[in-house]
Amino acid sequence: MQRTAILAILLVTLVVAACGTAAPVQQDLHEASYNLGPASALPAEVRQAPAGVQEAYRFALANREVLSKIPCYCGCGSVGHMDNWMCYLRPEGTTDQPVFDYHAVG
Repeated sequence: MQRTAILAILLVTLVVAACGTAAPVQQDLHEASYNLGPASALPAEVRQAPAGVQEAYRFALANREVLSKIPCYCGCGSVGHMDNWMCYLRPEGTTDQPVFDYHAVG
């Protein structure tokens, strides 16, 4: 009985200690920053969308390499999208003259 109580106390101590180190990691995640394309590059259709949608398009402008590694799971492969980046921009565009896809607006 005494051995079980000691093991229980040790287990609780380990759990509390493990939880104590998780808070700074979460805080760091909230403070993360990332590159965004300029809001001025967004077409009128996107500027009328909610702020989160606009931010996603700005992220796509500046982070093609990241989004092109993320598959899209919404079924847009049927319209030719190969990855998540293509929900925002079309491959025929360039960095200087992006061609927007409005799939992610709605």
